[in-house]
Amino acid sequence: MNALSSGEIMNQIQKGMFHPNVVLTNIAMAYFQAQQDYVAKQMFPILPVQLPTSAYYIFDKGDLARDDVKRKPQLGKVEPVVVSNHLDTYSVQIDQIIMGIDQIAQTSIQRQPVIGASDPRKSKARIIAEKMNIHQDLIFADGFFKPGVWTDEWTGGTAYSDESHTFVKFSDANCDPIKLFDALRTRMKKRGRRKPNKLSLGENAFNALKENPIILDHIKYGGSTANPAIVTEQVLAEMFGLQKVTVFGSTYNDAVPGKDENMEFICDPDSALLVYATDSPAIDEPTAGYMFSWDMLGNGNYMPVLQYPGENGTHSEFIEGLMGLACKKTADDLGIFLKECV
Repeated sequence: MNALSSGEIMNQIQKGMFHPNVVLTNIAMAYFQAQQDYVAKQMFPILPVQLPTSAYYIFDKGDLARDDVKRKPQLGKVEPVVVSNHLDTYSVQIDQIIMGIDQIAQTSIQRQPVIGASDPRKSKARIIAEKMNIHQDLIFADGFFKPGVWTDEWTGGTAYSDESHTFVKFSDANCDPIKLFDALRTRMKKRGRRKPNKLSLGENAFNALKENPIILDHIKYGGSTANPAIVTEQVLAEMFGLQKVTVFGSTYNDAVPGKDENMEFICDPDSALLVYATDSPAIDEPTAGYMFSWDMLGNGNYMPVLQYPGENGTHSEFIEGLMGLACKKTADDLGIFLKECV
């Protein structure tokens, strides 16, 4: 901010407006996470729904994939073919966060002759948005990125085995990630009739792939002194024949209030998830998962932030965040989870 002249300072002292050693309002330290680090929206499409609980159709894969075309008998006809279907359901619950503003306590800050970070409404609205994004990522991790969710689950070890669902850990020099993901891609294509198009990696799993000797050998001639070859998400996507590779690096404090902070990754840093997922909701198109979102206020926003006054005499106001989101696996055979990758 611009420094005040001695005359301006004297003028403010005479008017009772000068406040020496006050809190700066044009700077503040806040560990907000970069938006690109949040994971929930990077893998599965968000599907807006009109009701908090309802159902959707699933047509039987076995019936769809069967050859039911038969030779027509002379002067006769073949039997009609039936493609069966069943219903599955979703259920969206509402989560909420509220923060208060003491209007009297904020008066002295807002009267300072400096415009900056002192607006409590803006700062607390951003804090609420931050906490809602963290909560959304935790819902995502619990619904998709952990052992026990996907039937096709593999464990890192010292050898590859179809029977025991094991693979060589990414951190092992003997690991050939390209062959591994070729095999997994073929496996999903056979089982689920779609090749995987997206891979999500925990931080440690990504770091191990960046140092894998086979991957480094594939890119070593692609760089120069000015532009050295570097293993990036895009490089891995091209090597593995995928549309997108994402690193799940979102973090949060796992400690309860009053305890020392305990910063952790929201998604297991040693795991990976290979899926086929559409970029947007589609009819008659399978996807490994959906994020069902309900706009509980009818305004098209499943994560609204609202402001309302407190009771008379309290001189307070509140900022509220609401969330209506459910993460649901919708096609189990279009997901492969890899744990203990390093």
